[in-house]
Amino acid sequence: MRTETPEYDVIIAGAGPAGSSAAIHLSSRGARVLLVEQKKFPRAKLCGEFISPECLTHFEQLGVRDRMLKAGGETVTQTIFYSRSGRSVKVPSNWFDNRNAALGLSRAEMDNRLLERARAVGVDVMEQTQAIGLLNGGKRVSGVLLKTGDMTFETTAAVVIDATGRARSLTHRLHKDNQRTSRRPSLVAFKAHLENARPEPGTCEIYFYHGGYGGLSQVENGLSNLCFIVAAKDVRECQADPETAMRKLVNRNARAAQALETAKVHDRWLAVSLESFGRREPVPMDGLLTAGDAAAFIDPFSGSGMLMALEGGKLAAANVLQHLESLRQGEGHDALTRSYREQYRRQFGSRLRVCAMLRRAAFVPSLADVAIRLFGLSDRLRHSLAKATRSGTDG
Repeated sequence: MRTETPEYDVIIAGAGPAGSSAAIHLSSRGARVLLVEQKKFPRAKLCGEFISPECLTHFEQLGVRDRMLKAGGETVTQTIFYSRSGRSVKVPSNWFDNRNAALGLSRAEMDNRLLERARAVGVDVMEQTQAIGLLNGGKRVSGVLLKTGDMTFETTAAVVIDATGRARSLTHRLHKDNQRTSRRPSLVAFKAHLENARPEPGTCEIYFYHGGYGGLSQVENGLSNLCFIVAAKDVRECQADPETAMRKLVNRNARAAQALETAKVHDRWLAVSLESFGRREPVPMDGLLTAGDAAAFIDPFSGSGMLMALEGGKLAAANVLQHLESLRQGEGHDALTRSYREQYRRQFGSRLRVCAMLRRAAFVPSLADVAIRLFGLSDRLRHSLAKATRSGTDG
Protein backbone atom coordinates (compact mmCIF):
# COMPACT_ATOMS: atom_id res chain seq x y z
CA MET A 1 0.00 0.00 0.00
CA ARG A 2 1.32 3.44 -0.94
CA THR A 3 2.05 5.87 1.88
CA GLU A 4 2.89 9.10 0.01
CA THR A 5 0.36 11.92 -0.23
CA PRO A 6 -2.09 11.05 -3.02
CA GLU A 7 -2.38 13.34 -6.02
CA TYR A 8 -6.17 13.50 -5.65
CA ASP A 9 -8.71 13.00 -2.94
CA VAL A 10 -10.96 11.11 -5.37
CA ILE A 11 -10.56 9.63 -8.83
CA ILE A 12 -13.83 8.82 -10.61
CA ALA A 13 -13.98 6.57 -13.66
CA GLY A 14 -17.01 7.26 -15.86
CA ALA A 15 -18.62 10.64 -16.56
CA GLY A 16 -22.25 9.55 -16.78
CA PRO A 17 -24.80 11.00 -14.33
CA ALA A 18 -23.45 9.04 -11.34
CA GLY A 19 -19.81 9.94 -11.94
CA SER A 20 -20.38 13.57 -12.87
CA SER A 21 -22.80 14.21 -10.01
CA ALA A 22 -20.35 12.71 -7.50
CA ALA A 23 -17.57 14.85 -8.96
CA ILE A 24 -19.62 18.06 -8.77
CA HIS A 25 -20.71 17.45 -5.17
CA LEU A 26 -17.15 16.61 -4.10
CA SER A 27 -15.37 19.45 -5.88
CA SER A 28 -17.97 21.99 -4.73
CA ARG A 29 -17.05 21.06 -1.15
CA GLY A 30 -13.30 21.43 -1.65
CA ALA A 31 -12.20 17.92 -2.63
CA ARG A 32 -9.52 17.43 -5.28
CA VAL A 33 -11.22 15.36 -7.97
CA LEU A 34 -10.12 13.73 -11.22
CA LEU A 35 -12.93 12.57 -13.53
CA VAL A 36 -11.84 10.12 -16.22
CA GLU A 37 -14.01 9.32 -19.24
CA GLN A 38 -13.24 6.83 -22.00
CA LYS A 39 -15.29 8.66 -24.64
CA LYS A 40 -15.29 12.19 -26.05
CA PHE A 41 -18.46 14.10 -25.12
CA PRO A 42 -21.09 14.63 -26.38
CA ARG A 43 -21.69 10.99 -27.26
CA ALA A 44 -24.72 8.75 -27.75
CA LYS A 45 -25.54 6.29 -24.96
CA LEU A 46 -27.88 3.32 -24.78
CA CYS A 47 -30.56 4.50 -22.38
CA GLY A 48 -34.30 5.02 -22.09
CA GLU A 49 -33.57 8.77 -21.82
CA PHE A 50 -36.41 9.27 -19.35
CA ILE A 51 -35.54 11.82 -16.68
CA SER A 52 -38.02 11.43 -13.83
CA PRO A 53 -39.38 14.55 -12.10
CA GLU A 54 -37.25 14.10 -8.98
CA CYS A 55 -34.12 14.49 -11.10
CA LEU A 56 -34.91 18.17 -11.56
CA THR A 57 -34.28 18.72 -7.83
CA HIS A 58 -30.90 17.02 -8.21
CA PHE A 59 -30.12 19.17 -11.24
CA GLU A 60 -30.90 22.25 -9.16
CA GLN A 61 -28.50 21.11 -6.42
CA LEU A 62 -25.85 20.47 -9.07
CA GLY A 63 -26.35 23.89 -10.65
CA VAL A 64 -27.56 22.62 -14.04
CA ARG A 65 -31.36 22.78 -13.84
CA ASP A 66 -31.78 25.75 -16.20
CA ARG A 67 -29.30 24.30 -18.68
CA MET A 68 -31.19 21.02 -18.78
CA LEU A 69 -34.54 22.71 -19.29
CA LYS A 70 -33.11 24.80 -22.14
CA ALA A 71 -31.60 21.78 -23.92
CA GLY A 72 -34.69 21.23 -26.07
CA GLY A 73 -36.05 18.12 -24.38
CA GLU A 74 -39.73 17.17 -24.26
CA THR A 75 -41.98 17.46 -21.20
CA VAL A 76 -43.31 14.06 -20.12
CA THR A 77 -46.47 14.28 -18.03
CA GLN A 78 -47.33 10.59 -17.82
CA THR A 79 -46.15 7.04 -18.41
CA ILE A 80 -48.54 4.51 -19.94
CA PHE A 81 -47.86 0.78 -19.63
CA TYR A 82 -49.31 -1.40 -22.42
CA SER A 83 -49.84 -5.14 -22.23
CA ARG A 84 -49.36 -7.23 -25.35
CA SER A 85 -53.09 -7.10 -26.04
CA GLY A 86 -53.15 -3.29 -25.81
CA ARG A 87 -54.65 -3.01 -22.33
CA SER A 88 -53.09 -0.02 -20.55
CA VAL A 89 -52.59 1.71 -17.22
CA LYS A 90 -51.34 5.28 -16.59
CA VAL A 91 -48.91 6.71 -14.06
CA PRO A 92 -48.88 10.56 -13.92
CA SER A 93 -45.46 12.16 -13.53
CA ASN A 94 -46.75 14.46 -10.78
CA TRP A 95 -47.15 11.46 -8.48
CA PHE A 96 -43.40 11.64 -7.96
CA ASP A 97 -42.96 15.40 -7.75
CA ASN A 98 -45.90 17.80 -8.02
CA ARG A 99 -43.56 20.70 -8.84
CA ASN A 100 -41.85 19.18 -11.88
CA ALA A 101 -42.78 17.12 -14.92
CA ALA A 102 -40.51 14.40 -16.27
CA LEU A 103 -38.19 15.19 -19.16
CA GLY A 104 -37.29 13.34 -22.35
CA LEU A 105 -33.71 14.33 -23.16
CA SER A 106 -30.89 12.48 -24.88
CA ARG A 107 -27.93 11.28 -22.87
CA ALA A 108 -25.66 13.13 -25.30
CA GLU A 109 -27.20 16.43 -24.20
CA MET A 110 -27.67 15.62 -20.51
CA ASP A 111 -24.27 14.06 -19.85
CA ASN A 112 -22.43 16.81 -21.70
CA ARG A 113 -24.04 19.51 -19.57
CA LEU A 114 -23.14 17.67 -16.38
CA LEU A 115 -19.54 17.31 -17.56
CA GLU A 116 -19.33 21.02 -18.41
CA ARG A 117 -20.59 21.81 -14.90
CA ALA A 118 -17.97 19.52 -13.38
CA ARG A 119 -15.23 21.43 -15.16
CA ALA A 120 -16.74 24.73 -14.04
CA VAL A 121 -16.57 23.79 -10.34
CA GLY A 122 -12.92 22.75 -10.55
CA VAL A 123 -12.96 19.05 -11.42
CA ASP A 124 -9.97 17.90 -13.47
CA VAL A 125 -11.51 16.13 -16.47
CA MET A 126 -9.73 13.73 -18.81
CA GLU A 127 -11.78 12.55 -21.79
CA GLN A 128 -10.67 9.80 -24.17
CA THR A 129 -8.81 8.31 -21.22
CA GLN A 130 -9.30 4.78 -19.92
CA ALA A 131 -8.75 3.46 -16.41
CA ILE A 132 -6.99 0.18 -17.21
CA GLY A 133 -5.84 -0.88 -13.76
CA LEU A 134 -6.07 -0.35 -10.02
CA LEU A 135 -3.19 0.40 -7.67
CA ASN A 136 -3.47 -1.61 -4.48
CA GLY A 137 -1.28 -3.40 -2.01
CA GLY A 138 -3.74 -6.18 -1.39
CA LYS A 139 -5.60 -4.31 1.36
CA ARG A 140 -7.01 -1.20 -0.26
CA VAL A 141 -7.10 0.64 -3.56
CA SER A 142 -4.80 3.65 -3.71
CA GLY A 143 -5.14 4.87 -7.29
CA VAL A 144 -5.55 3.94 -10.93
CA LEU A 145 -3.48 3.15 -13.98
CA LEU A 146 -4.61 5.40 -16.83
CA LYS A 147 -4.14 5.22 -20.58
CA THR A 148 -4.65 8.13 -22.95
CA GLY A 149 -3.49 7.71 -26.52
CA ASP A 150 -0.16 5.88 -26.41
CA MET A 151 0.67 7.13 -22.90
CA THR A 152 0.16 5.06 -19.75
CA PHE A 153 0.65 6.48 -16.26
CA GLU A 154 -0.33 6.02 -12.61
CA THR A 155 -2.36 8.47 -10.54
CA THR A 156 -2.98 8.11 -6.82
CA ALA A 157 -6.04 9.01 -4.75
CA ALA A 158 -7.43 8.49 -1.27
CA VAL A 159 -10.60 7.00 -2.84
CA VAL A 160 -11.52 5.66 -6.27
CA ILE A 161 -15.14 5.54 -7.51
CA ASP A 162 -16.17 3.12 -10.26
CA ALA A 163 -19.00 4.79 -12.19
CA THR A 164 -18.40 2.90 -15.44
CA GLY A 165 -21.93 1.53 -15.65
CA ARG A 166 -23.16 -2.03 -15.96
CA ALA A 167 -19.77 -3.21 -17.22
CA ARG A 168 -18.09 -2.26 -13.91
CA SER A 169 -14.90 -2.20 -15.97
CA LEU A 170 -12.80 -0.76 -13.16
CA THR A 171 -14.05 -3.15 -10.48
CA HIS A 172 -13.29 -6.10 -12.75
CA ARG A 173 -9.64 -5.07 -12.58
CA LEU A 174 -9.51 -6.40 -9.04
CA HIS A 175 -9.44 -9.94 -10.43
CA LYS A 176 -5.97 -11.06 -11.39
CA ASP A 177 -7.12 -12.81 -14.53
CA ASN A 178 -9.39 -9.87 -15.43
CA GLN A 179 -11.91 -12.34 -16.80
CA ARG A 180 -15.63 -11.71 -16.60
CA THR A 181 -18.14 -14.45 -16.13
CA SER A 182 -18.30 -16.91 -19.00
CA ARG A 183 -22.07 -17.20 -18.65
CA ARG A 184 -23.77 -16.19 -21.86
CA PRO A 185 -25.96 -13.09 -21.35
CA SER A 186 -29.65 -13.93 -21.57
CA LEU A 187 -30.84 -10.47 -22.66
CA VAL A 188 -29.89 -7.86 -25.25
CA ALA A 189 -30.87 -4.18 -25.22
CA PHE A 190 -31.19 -1.98 -28.31
CA LYS A 191 -31.67 1.77 -28.61
CA ALA A 192 -32.09 4.29 -31.44
CA HIS A 193 -33.54 7.71 -32.12
CA LEU A 194 -36.44 7.46 -34.55
CA GLU A 195 -38.18 9.74 -37.00
CA ASN A 196 -41.94 9.52 -37.56
CA ALA A 197 -42.69 7.43 -34.50
CA ARG A 198 -46.07 8.18 -32.97
CA PRO A 199 -46.07 8.00 -29.18
CA GLU A 200 -48.84 9.91 -27.46
CA PRO A 201 -47.58 13.50 -26.89
CA GLY A 202 -46.12 14.09 -23.44
CA THR A 203 -46.06 10.37 -22.77
CA CYS A 204 -43.48 7.70 -22.11
CA GLU A 205 -44.99 4.50 -23.48
CA ILE A 206 -43.86 1.13 -22.06
CA TYR A 207 -44.61 -2.02 -24.06
CA PHE A 208 -44.60 -5.59 -22.74
CA TYR A 209 -44.22 -8.57 -25.07
CA HIS A 210 -42.92 -12.12 -24.86
CA GLY A 211 -39.37 -12.18 -23.52
CA GLY A 212 -38.95 -8.49 -22.84
CA TYR A 213 -40.23 -4.93 -22.80
CA GLY A 214 -39.45 -1.55 -24.37
CA GLY A 215 -40.04 2.15 -23.99
CA LEU A 216 -40.77 4.95 -26.47
CA SER A 217 -40.87 8.68 -25.74
CA GLN A 218 -40.06 11.95 -27.45
CA VAL A 219 -36.72 13.71 -27.00
CA GLU A 220 -35.27 16.85 -28.56
CA ASN A 221 -35.28 17.79 -32.26
CA GLY A 222 -38.62 16.14 -32.99
CA LEU A 223 -37.19 12.65 -32.51
CA SER A 224 -38.36 9.76 -30.35
CA ASN A 225 -36.14 7.43 -28.37
CA LEU A 226 -36.86 3.72 -28.53
CA CYS A 227 -35.06 1.46 -26.09
CA PHE A 228 -36.06 -2.18 -25.78
CA ILE A 229 -34.91 -5.42 -24.16
CA VAL A 230 -35.34 -8.85 -25.76
CA ALA A 231 -34.21 -12.39 -25.05
CA ALA A 232 -30.80 -13.17 -26.55
CA LYS A 233 -32.12 -16.35 -28.19
CA ASP A 234 -34.79 -14.29 -29.98
CA VAL A 235 -32.14 -11.84 -31.16
CA ARG A 236 -30.15 -14.68 -32.66
CA GLU A 237 -33.26 -15.82 -34.53
CA CYS A 238 -33.49 -12.28 -35.93
CA GLN A 239 -29.88 -12.55 -37.17
CA ALA A 240 -28.88 -9.96 -34.52
CA ASP A 241 -30.56 -7.26 -36.60
CA PRO A 242 -32.23 -4.63 -34.37
CA GLU A 243 -34.65 -3.48 -37.08
CA THR A 244 -35.89 -7.04 -37.50
CA ALA A 245 -36.10 -7.47 -33.73
CA MET A 246 -38.19 -4.32 -33.46
CA ARG A 247 -40.62 -5.42 -36.18
CA LYS A 248 -40.90 -9.08 -35.17
CA LEU A 249 -40.63 -8.88 -31.37
CA VAL A 250 -41.54 -5.41 -30.06
CA ASN A 251 -44.40 -5.07 -32.53
CA ARG A 252 -46.08 -8.13 -31.05
CA ASN A 253 -47.41 -5.54 -28.66
CA ALA A 254 -50.48 -4.03 -30.32
CA ARG A 255 -49.80 -0.45 -29.22
CA ALA A 256 -46.09 -0.67 -30.17
CA ALA A 257 -47.02 -1.83 -33.66
CA GLN A 258 -49.25 1.23 -34.04
CA ALA A 259 -46.74 3.73 -32.65
CA LEU A 260 -43.82 2.34 -34.66
CA GLU A 261 -45.63 1.65 -37.93
CA THR A 262 -44.04 4.56 -39.84
CA ALA A 263 -40.88 4.94 -37.74
CA LYS A 264 -37.44 5.17 -39.33
CA VAL A 265 -34.03 5.17 -37.66
CA HIS A 266 -32.54 8.66 -37.56
CA ASP A 267 -28.94 7.81 -36.75
CA ARG A 268 -27.82 4.30 -35.77
CA TRP A 269 -28.72 1.47 -33.44
CA LEU A 270 -26.80 0.90 -30.23
CA ALA A 271 -26.75 -2.53 -28.57
CA VAL A 272 -25.48 -4.08 -25.35
CA SER A 273 -25.74 -7.50 -23.70
CA LEU A 274 -27.26 -7.61 -20.22
CA GLU A 275 -26.05 -10.10 -17.64
CA SER A 276 -28.15 -9.26 -14.60
CA PHE A 277 -30.29 -6.74 -12.77
CA GLY A 278 -30.19 -5.79 -9.12
CA ARG A 279 -27.65 -4.81 -6.52
CA ARG A 280 -23.94 -5.57 -6.55
CA GLU A 281 -21.24 -4.96 -3.97
CA PRO A 282 -21.03 -1.19 -3.33
CA VAL A 283 -17.49 -1.46 -1.85
CA PRO A 284 -15.55 -4.20 -3.69
CA MET A 285 -12.39 -3.29 -1.73
CA ASP A 286 -11.48 -0.61 0.81
CA GLY A 287 -10.73 2.55 -1.13
CA LEU A 288 -12.97 1.56 -4.05
CA LEU A 289 -16.66 2.56 -4.15
CA THR A 290 -19.16 1.84 -6.91
CA ALA A 291 -21.96 4.20 -7.98
CA GLY A 292 -24.76 4.24 -10.53
CA ASP A 293 -25.24 1.09 -12.62
CA ALA A 294 -21.87 -0.18 -11.39
CA ALA A 295 -23.44 -0.51 -7.94
CA ALA A 296 -26.94 -1.62 -8.95
CA PHE A 297 -28.76 -1.92 -12.25
CA ILE A 298 -32.45 -1.22 -11.66
CA ASP A 299 -35.04 -2.41 -14.15
CA PRO A 300 -35.55 0.21 -16.88
CA PHE A 301 -39.37 -0.11 -16.84
CA SER A 302 -39.31 1.52 -13.38
CA GLY A 303 -38.20 4.80 -14.94
CA SER A 304 -35.89 5.43 -11.98
CA GLY A 305 -32.49 4.54 -13.43
CA MET A 306 -31.44 8.15 -13.96
CA LEU A 307 -32.66 9.09 -10.51
CA MET A 308 -30.70 6.27 -8.88
CA ALA A 309 -27.57 7.37 -10.73
CA LEU A 310 -27.87 10.95 -9.47
CA GLU A 311 -28.77 9.78 -5.96
CA GLY A 312 -25.93 7.27 -5.97
CA GLY A 313 -23.38 9.87 -7.01
CA LYS A 314 -24.58 12.20 -4.29
CA LEU A 315 -24.51 9.42 -1.67
CA ALA A 316 -20.97 8.39 -2.58
CA ALA A 317 -19.81 12.00 -2.42
CA ALA A 318 -21.49 12.60 0.95
CA ASN A 319 -19.80 9.56 2.48
CA VAL A 320 -16.38 10.53 1.16
CA LEU A 321 -16.78 14.11 2.40
CA GLN A 322 -17.79 12.85 5.85
CA HIS A 323 -14.46 11.02 6.19
CA LEU A 324 -12.31 13.23 3.96
CA GLU A 325 -9.87 14.55 6.55
CA SER A 326 -9.13 11.06 7.84
CA LEU A 327 -8.81 9.73 4.31
CA ARG A 328 -6.24 12.40 3.49
CA GLN A 329 -4.17 11.07 6.38
CA GLY A 330 -4.36 7.52 5.04
CA GLU A 331 -6.98 6.55 7.59
CA GLY A 332 -10.76 6.28 7.70
CA HIS A 333 -11.18 3.69 4.97
CA ASP A 334 -12.78 1.13 7.28
CA ALA A 335 -15.28 3.73 8.49
CA LEU A 336 -16.02 4.80 4.90
CA THR A 337 -16.63 1.19 3.84
CA ARG A 338 -19.05 0.56 6.71
CA SER A 339 -21.00 3.79 6.29
CA TYR A 340 -21.35 3.57 2.51
CA ARG A 341 -22.46 -0.06 2.55
CA GLU A 342 -25.06 0.60 5.24
CA GLN A 343 -26.39 3.83 3.75
CA TYR A 344 -26.53 2.29 0.27
CA ARG A 345 -28.59 -0.61 1.59
CA ARG A 346 -30.96 1.69 3.44
CA GLN A 347 -31.44 4.05 0.50
CA PHE A 348 -31.78 1.58 -2.37
CA GLY A 349 -32.48 -1.88 -0.97
CA SER A 350 -36.25 -1.61 -0.81
CA ARG A 351 -36.82 -0.27 -4.33
CA LEU A 352 -34.50 -2.88 -5.84
CA ARG A 353 -36.51 -5.65 -4.20
CA VAL A 354 -39.80 -4.18 -5.46
CA CYS A 355 -38.46 -3.99 -9.01
CA ALA A 356 -37.15 -7.55 -8.80
CA MET A 357 -40.67 -8.66 -7.93
CA LEU A 358 -42.20 -6.71 -10.82
CA ARG A 359 -39.58 -8.06 -13.23
CA ARG A 360 -41.04 -11.55 -12.94
CA ALA A 361 -44.30 -10.27 -14.39
CA ALA A 362 -42.69 -7.98 -16.95
CA PHE A 363 -41.13 -10.83 -18.91
CA VAL A 364 -44.30 -12.93 -19.09
CA PRO A 365 -47.05 -11.31 -21.21
CA SER A 366 -49.91 -13.07 -19.44
CA LEU A 367 -48.66 -11.94 -16.03
CA ALA A 368 -48.04 -8.42 -17.30
CA ASP A 369 -51.62 -8.30 -18.57
CA VAL A 370 -52.96 -9.45 -15.19
CA ALA A 371 -50.81 -6.89 -13.36
CA ILE A 372 -51.99 -4.07 -15.62
CA ARG A 373 -55.62 -5.09 -15.05
CA LEU A 374 -55.09 -5.25 -11.29
CA PHE A 375 -53.32 -1.92 -10.92
CA GLY A 376 -55.80 -0.28 -13.24
CA LEU A 377 -58.52 -0.91 -10.68
CA SER A 378 -57.07 1.37 -8.02
CA ASP A 379 -55.23 4.67 -8.29
CA ARG A 380 -54.21 4.31 -4.67
CA LEU A 381 -52.59 0.91 -5.20
CA ARG A 382 -50.91 2.05 -8.41
CA HIS A 383 -49.62 5.20 -6.73
CA SER A 384 -48.16 3.24 -3.81
CA LEU A 385 -46.41 0.78 -6.09
CA ALA A 386 -45.03 3.53 -8.33
CA LYS A 387 -43.59 5.36 -5.32
CA ALA A 388 -42.03 2.12 -4.08
CA THR A 389 -39.84 2.00 -7.21
CA ARG A 390 -38.40 5.42 -6.33
CA SER A 391 -38.06 5.76 -2.59
CA GLY A 392 -38.32 4.02 0.73
CA THR A 393 -35.63 2.85 3.11
CA ASP A 394 -34.88 -0.35 4.94
CA GLY A 395 -35.17 -0.20 8.67
